Amino acid sequence: MARRGRGEQEGEQPSPDQPTVTLSPSAEFPGLGQDELAVLREVGQRWSAAMRDRPTDWDDLPLDPTLDRYRHPPTPSRFERLARIEMFKADEPGQLLATESATLPQNRAGQRLARVRRAILGPPLASTAVLQERMRKLIALPVLSSDLLSSVAYGPEALLAVLVLAGTGALALSLPLAGALVLLMIVVGTSYRQTVRAYPHGAGSYLVASDSLGPRFGLAAAAGLILDYVLTVSVSVAAGISAITSALPGLEPYTVPFGLLAIAVLLAGNLRGVRVAGNLFAAPTYVFIVAVVLLLVAGFAQAGMRGFEALPPPPVTAVEGLTLLVVLRAFASGATSMTGIEAVSNAVPVFKPVEWRNARTTLTWMVSLLVVLFAGLTLLIHLTGVVPRADETLISQVARHTFRTGPWYGIIQAATAMILLLAANTAYQDFPRLLFFLARDDYAPRRFLHMGDRLAFSNGIIVLSVTAAIIFLAFGGLTQSLIPLYAVGVFLAFTLSQAGMVVHWRRHRGRNWHWRAALNGLGSALCAIVLVTAAVTKFGEGAWVTVLAIPLLVLLASRIRRHYDRMHRALALRPPSVPGPDVGRPVLAGGSRDRAVGGDDQESEESPQDVRHLVVVPVARLNLAALRALAYAASLGPPVFAVHLSPEQEEADRFREEWRIWGDHLRLETIISPYRAVTAPLVQYLDALHMLRPDMVLTVVVPELMVRHPWHRLLHTPIDQRLRRALRGLPGVVITSVPVHLNR
Repeated sequence: MARRGRGEQEGEQPSPDQPTVTLSPSAEFPGLGQDELAVLREVGQRWSAAMRDRPTDWDDLPLDPTLDRYRHPPTPSRFERLARIEMFKADEPGQLLATESATLPQNRAGQRLARVRRAILGPPLASTAVLQERMRKLIALPVLSSDLLSSVAYGPEALLAVLVLAGTGALALSLPLAGALVLLMIVVGTSYRQTVRAYPHGAGSYLVASDSLGPRFGLAAAAGLILDYVLTVSVSVAAGISAITSALPGLEPYTVPFGLLAIAVLLAGNLRGVRVAGNLFAAPTYVFIVAVVLLLVAGFAQAGMRGFEALPPPPVTAVEGLTLLVVLRAFASGATSMTGIEAVSNAVPVFKPVEWRNARTTLTWMVSLLVVLFAGLTLLIHLTGVVPRADETLISQVARHTFRTGPWYGIIQAATAMILLLAANTAYQDFPRLLFFLARDDYAPRRFLHMGDRLAFSNGIIVLSVTAAIIFLAFGGLTQSLIPLYAVGVFLAFTLSQAGMVVHWRRHRGRNWHWRAALNGLGSALCAIVLVTAAVTKFGEGAWVTVLAIPLLVLLASRIRRHYDRMHRALALRPPSVPGPDVGRPVLAGGSRDRAVGGDDQESEESPQDVRHLVVVPVARLNLAALRALAYAASLGPPVFAVHLSPEQEEADRFREEWRIWGDHLRLETIISPYRAVTAPLVQYLDALHMLRPDMVLTVVVPELMVRHPWHRLLHTPIDQRLRRALRGLPGVVITSVPVHLNR
């Protein structure tokens, strides 16, 4: 089950001073629990007995792990290798700090690619800048509401596109249905305000459903949101391109290339970081709000001049009868205007302090704007008498009717196209964070915990872009073809979130909990109606894809969790007297030695007496795999030391404390990697060590998890393979793997 937030307060308003869950780079390096620390202490005592007769004077190491920088600068054979040492600087006793240059690859091609990436995305940000990357309300509003507000450009049209199937007379139902949708918007929006108050650490529907209804319901909500965010990108880009081709029909053949280009721009913009993306994409949302308000004011002024009499729509022949099913289908289609209403509850940690309070204020602004724009546009469409057409959007028709001359029609269309194209930015904010929470709970690959160069969750952003581009390409960029897939996932998340809040209030009670539970119950019931209607009526139109995909995603997440559970059991620390599960013994002969052929240095270790060793053990976490690698390295005899890379100082201090509890049996060297790179700084450090003493054989001992199925490899980072590829050009460097077999 997902972890319960520390900010929860028995249904009361959380204290502003209460800590919230921070999306920290240290999430990749979870600490040990109290039970594990106790076992670690016991294991360390056994190490003390085993190493009693061995020399433990760390000063006897043949070189200084701090790279000997300040006492005896080395004389390099190549300038580049002197630069390796300059990539690190002394930070504290026993600790180095990796500079920005240490994150660059060693080979020239990799360095050129890295420079191009930095030219496009900007220089990397240090981990300490994570708080500075948060958004204030005026930036968060357009960033998180772009999806919600942009949906008014196609939500009313989706409603009318169903009603018009029953003929012109059925269009009169658009106003009462719009009123019902406005009620649903207010109820769900108010319910999510309560969610932000009860769960001030983000994760929205996934966390609420997991905490109150159970892990399976939480995964179902997460699966619905995942599909929603992917389709948000596809639908928003498709609608934006449609707005452009409505104004410029000659560009219609280029719908797909323009759509893929828009996704590429969104990808690059969001990889630049939260704050930069917010600054880039905030202005179009405000322009759209102003443009639509201007359209409403001008349109209602014209309608007022004729006494608010609705113009007759053009006659449309009915293709099916006006039945309850048609009405429910229209209601479910119009409800797509609510997609994105949950965005704030998922992104509370990106707000500046006080996070929950700023999030609730922003959510109130969002829902208020949604109600005004949706209700106003629906009423103006009714008064104008336009009907859905295949070659032009409704908002384009209303703008043409309202602004017959002047530049205002072009401004309206440009603003609509921009907000629709950039509406996908809401998904780029929430999708990677949802994957972060899933990965934190071991339901998604742990690489989604990693923050990229710009403190954005780059892996999640890339996955979202690629998946959305594939869907957009498969459906040819047609908005109406994509919308049937849209409602099921998002309203499943809405329904489970609201039902979870009912259970939350019943469990925690508190002041006025009956009214809160009743409000969430009403929201859950209304959302369930939309969910069932959309799933049944749009099943044949494409909703079957979503209905099938949700259980498959839940099954996949469960399989991933099962694998990680098996891994945790296999690697968990156990008292020496307690036999562990069948995780396999280290096959030490399976280690490999990569040696360069040729090169500047001569490899002359042709007999045992010619070999002088230095053993280095990279350690990320003190689990069973790490202790086996340390034990194997120590069995080779001195000189041996360990190195730990940390993304920030707090994590380094925590690891050193765990090392002390273990017994401090080997020297530990800590490197702070503030730009969160792991492999590149480790390679640069090992290269610098090799440069200091090229006459020694540098043996790097790393644990290697042997997984059951090939697809499990996608859930882990193969550090040993990356080190082999990076260091294969250095003579006298050995990479030894200590395999640890997971349960079969």
